[in-house]
Amino acid sequence: MMIGLIAVGAAVVLFLFYLVSLYNRLVKRRNQVDNAWGQIDVQLKRRYDLIPNLVETVKGYASHERGIFEAVSQARARAVGAGGPQEAAEADGVLTGTLRTLFAVAEAYPDLKANQNFLALQQELATTEDRAAYARQYYNDAVLGLNNAVSTFPTVLFAAMLGFRSREFFRAAGAETAPVRVQF
Repeated sequence: MMIGLIAVGAAVVLFLFYLVSLYNRLVKRRNQVDNAWGQIDVQLKRRYDLIPNLVETVKGYASHERGIFEAVSQARARAVGAGGPQEAAEADGVLTGTLRTLFAVAEAYPDLKANQNFLALQQELATTEDRAAYARQYYNDAVLGLNNAVSTFPTVLFAAMLGFRSREFFRAAGAETAPVRVQF
């Protein structure tokens, strides 16, 4: 009888250790996803902060192109206010499209293309785009790890009870999914 109680007690203790270990692994994965989303947020904010300076620089040379400036400003405002990954991806796609139009306008002004301020802003924006792309990739990798963890056996039996759910991937939308055209 005593050996049976000890065996049951040991099994309960082992099961509790397993649950604690499982919970800690899921917390680490969730925190990794949250951190990765924070990195995307930082890069997108940096991008959004560069855009008004870029628009003002182009305005100085192409003041009659008012429609594109308004479109960029509206797309930026929508992107800044985006909620989750899917909404952010859609807003970012629209913003990317308006920025392409802005750069197309800039191509028509040789003085603007030679302006050091414009070139520096353009380079800074390109660097930020690279960082944002890396942050998106890291985020999706972290989401994949979390989603795999909460969806595989035996974790799937306990993940929902412990408050863990699958997360949404950051998927390119709008102008970001269009193929890049290069003309010479």
